[in-house]
Amino acid sequence: MSGVATMKTKKKTQRQSKTKKFVYFFGRNAAEGEAGMKNLLGGKGANLAEMTRLGIPVPAGFTLTTEACALFYEQGQKWPEGLEGQIKTHLARLEEAMGMRFGDRNNPLLVSVRSGAAVSMPGMMDTVLNLGLNSDVIQGLIMKTENERFAWDAYRRFIQMFGNVVMGVKHETFEHILEKKKELLHVKQDTELKANDLKDIVRQYKKAYQEETGEEFPQDPYQQLVKAIDAVFNSWNNPRALKYRDLNSIRGLLGTAVNVQAMVFGNMGESSGTGVCFTRNPSTGENKFYGEFLINAQGEDVVAGIRTPEPLDQLKTKMPEIYKQLCKIRERLERHYRDMQDMEFTIQEGKLFLLQTRNGKRTAQAAVRTAVELVREKLISPSEALLRVKAEQLDQLLHPTFDPKEKKEQIAKGLPASPGAATGRVVFNADDAEEEAKKGEPVILVRIETSPEDIGGMNAAQGILTARGGMTSHAAVVARGMGKCCVAGCGEIQIDYSAKEFRAGGQVIREGDYISLDGSAGAVYKGKVKTVEPELSGDFSKLMRWADEIRKLQVRANADTPLDATTARKFGAEGIGLCRTEHMFFEGDRIIAVREMILAQDSEGRARALEKLLPMQRGDFEAIFEAMQGLPVTVRLLDPPLHEFLPHDEAAQREMAEVLKVSVEKIKETVRALHEFNPMLGHRGCRLGISFPEIYDMQVRAILEAASNVKKRGIKILPEIMIPLIGTVREFAILKERMEKIAAEVFKEKGSSVNYMIGTMIEIPRAAIVANRIAEQAQFFSFGTNDLTQMTFGYSRDDAGVFLGDYLRQGILEKDPFQSLDQEGVGELMKLATEKGRSVRRDLKVGICGEHGGDPSSVEFCHRIGMNYVSCSPYRVPIARLGAAQAVVLERAKKFERKGES
Repeated sequence: MSGVATMKTKKKTQRQSKTKKFVYFFGRNAAEGEAGMKNLLGGKGANLAEMTRLGIPVPAGFTLTTEACALFYEQGQKWPEGLEGQIKTHLARLEEAMGMRFGDRNNPLLVSVRSGAAVSMPGMMDTVLNLGLNSDVIQGLIMKTENERFAWDAYRRFIQMFGNVVMGVKHETFEHILEKKKELLHVKQDTELKANDLKDIVRQYKKAYQEETGEEFPQDPYQQLVKAIDAVFNSWNNPRALKYRDLNSIRGLLGTAVNVQAMVFGNMGESSGTGVCFTRNPSTGENKFYGEFLINAQGEDVVAGIRTPEPLDQLKTKMPEIYKQLCKIRERLERHYRDMQDMEFTIQEGKLFLLQTRNGKRTAQAAVRTAVELVREKLISPSEALLRVKAEQLDQLLHPTFDPKEKKEQIAKGLPASPGAATGRVVFNADDAEEEAKKGEPVILVRIETSPEDIGGMNAAQGILTARGGMTSHAAVVARGMGKCCVAGCGEIQIDYSAKEFRAGGQVIREGDYISLDGSAGAVYKGKVKTVEPELSGDFSKLMRWADEIRKLQVRANADTPLDATTARKFGAEGIGLCRTEHMFFEGDRIIAVREMILAQDSEGRARALEKLLPMQRGDFEAIFEAMQGLPVTVRLLDPPLHEFLPHDEAAQREMAEVLKVSVEKIKETVRALHEFNPMLGHRGCRLGISFPEIYDMQVRAILEAASNVKKRGIKILPEIMIPLIGTVREFAILKERMEKIAAEVFKEKGSSVNYMIGTMIEIPRAAIVANRIAEQAQFFSFGTNDLTQMTFGYSRDDAGVFLGDYLRQGILEKDPFQSLDQEGVGELMKLATEKGRSVRRDLKVGICGEHGGDPSSVEFCHRIGMNYVSCSPYRVPIARLGAAQAVVLERAKKFERKGES
């Protein structure tokens, strides 16, 4: 772009900035925003406006839009023109609404400055409370409230939060001063500190602030506000926020909104308090008011786990009128939003205020139960219920729990913060958790309390154990969102970070020792504990039934053994979309016959070795066909290169030589001869079948003999024989001709025939391009999206991890293409192949058998291009079933929208 063009664009942006509305007010039962404006006002700002409109007691305030944040970044982290003027106007309006003055000694208005993106990101961005305090205002606050202790407590909290969030002073710098003071006075709780103690802490905090930042703590409240707004805008791209968005695939948002709101105080004494509550239990989904509160505290105390809070039921006894009001608000908000709500509240000297409501993060168990019960309560329809459960979230329900018969040595008990069972080696910091997980080690992250900086380690860990914090602490909320097992507030453990150990139940557990967590019971066990498979019924079955009634895509499973097939059927699979025959070759003594076949010098020698494998393969297929009871089974013929079946270390080669009674040198020669520079593009798949036809002959015979035997036992069977790595129609035609001859021989020998199909995997881009030619011969296509992705991008899936992280961070790729289908490139090839194939064979069956078959966004794409089925690992079958149903619901919603627009 030329310099003139750049200047014109800049001037246009400035003109737009002057006229654009960047700030929206809420207060006095009126609001400029509403719930549907989340993209502009963020979830928090939109819901504060909505609650204000509903007449719920919300402290007045104003919201800076996400567009202001986007322009802040576009203009080199500078405020867009017009923003400052609007802030000052709305600050004056806030003063009028509250009857107080910002920075005024006699009647001071203090504010909170909070983030709030369109998608909830709990704890990932920054908040500053009690803003507006300085050396002068503190005196006015003392006179106005006649509560010196409260005023100094508010000031020390403000300095700590401002210092940490705005200026980057380490949280530990302030915590060290506070803890040292408590030790000196022999007190345990912050609430035991007197006014003079807190006044001295403020003095020490200011001194530490100056030492760390090189400047005095700011005295001008407006400058405090400007710096705090900048800090919240900047927190949009802090490392933990970026990591959270990456982990949760949150993309396409403008930025964070900023909410400036009049402060209400829960730390004004025994008639004040703060809490977090959910309209239903976020762990189980039980329709019971659930939450925690603290008397004489601020909201951060509950969320950060600084003090272990009391259960919400206790509020009924301590403040019955407040509890009654809260119950009414609970019912009203859930009915209004038609979903479980997560609310924050503050009680200031006996008066209740709501500071936030949002759709509550919940476990998969809670999501399913809540969705089904909301249908029962006639708040939502079954179709809406299907969208209330994230398909990938079902993964949490499909994993083992501890075996109740197993002996367990309980060493501690905490709060059941996030359900599930986890076993792993103890680590004490997030970096170690990520490092050990990369090595394949299962780990349990043990912390006194977690903070947003621990997000990476929490994601890497199998489970999380904290000594402090409650059911709504950072650890609990994030673990539930991730589907991680978590035991929080486990005060029975004493953690020593420097020694890398913790003590519990009279025992010392060191880094690297195994422990097990039961997140449903809050129990901590020493060592490993055996698990059992989950049972799925009740609400889950009902949700899946609704999904099955609406979806169009069939869902199959990738299964290589009878056990896999049985598991797949239990989870609702409608067939096997990929049975990999090579996995069977490694069982027991079979590998000996396989190696014998590889060492053979001619086809007769190979045939003799394969004759030994035939009954074994036949037995495998019979067991799988029986397990599937009449459902289709797609068997992929041998795919990997032969060198994968040979040992490459000398000790194993010697052992093989001894078993096969050949020289070690012969084995080494064979390994050398089979060596390939790029085996993924080498002598594998159908190319093996062309070079060594007797291999595929044996496998086809085993499949069809097994099918015939099972049929004679009265079991219906639908075998589908799949040839891998086809790139040309001639490859397919040659192999198909041999297979049909084998089939004719088997059916003649057996005296009866079975219906079978011969098709191919589409995993080479060329096959997609000439799919119309291949469909002249093939009866079905199954997209092997792992290899198709690899070959389309030219990425080695074994090595791409080195650079894919950089590609995702820099926005070159939106998602890892090996985890979520690249719809723009690989997807376009799939669409082309499907259309070309069906132009020749209208009844061509089309499916997908890569692991993308269990990814909800990939399933939606498969539905959109008209595939017949997806296939995935057995444990992801329910995810694919729900994803396929959601695709139909969303498609109908889009059609309805388009109809409304026209």
